[in-house]
Amino acid sequence: MTQANGASNGAKRLEIWFDFASPYSFLAIERIEAIAAAQGVTVDYRPFLLGPIFKARGWDDSPFRLFPDKGEYMMREVARLAAKYGVRYRRPTVFPRVGVLPSRVALIGLEADWGKAFCLSMYRANFVDDLDIQQPGVVRERLAALGVDADAVLARAGSDEIKQAFRAQVDRAQSLGIFGAPMMFAGSEMFWGNDRVEDAVQWARDGGGRAAG
Repeated sequence: MTQANGASNGAKRLEIWFDFASPYSFLAIERIEAIAAAQGVTVDYRPFLLGPIFKARGWDDSPFRLFPDKGEYMMREVARLAAKYGVRYRRPTVFPRVGVLPSRVALIGLEADWGKAFCLSMYRANFVDDLDIQQPGVVRERLAALGVDADAVLARAGSDEIKQAFRAQVDRAQSLGIFGAPMMFAGSEMFWGNDRVEDAVQWARDGGGRAAG
């Protein structure tokens, strides 16, 4: 599947790979468009799942749950960073939340013109409104707010076509060596973490080479 909200082939581009369960990805998605636009960089969105990647490394859960002290630190850091950036944030009562359905819907939206707005809306559903983003009703409300035909989109999100496309996206993430989120690629150069957004945009602006995805 291709994404329609990219620029021409000669544009300066940056990919961001993200999991809807990831609070650091939430912060990155909140910030990256304004930062990239100021540098003339187009951002291509790549939703995926960290779960299969963790399992391939022998983890049966998020490292932030496997190591509770690390998880508590992360949640506190996310709150500090949200305040620093002026981003609304509420610690979710469930973590991590499953994000398969919004990821499939995002693939559909990223073929059109509402994909990026949908991604941001679903992150806010999780990390501001504390909603279960895997619930079709939550996704339906967010789609309707964007003026999208929610019934048609949800039906397509359950199709074999989209399921296979999303599996291929997760496989692609593994083949690229992605181990966390958000992960950004400026050309073949990898940048990991919300705190590397500015560096990744600058690398893309200065010409990082061939796109990774």
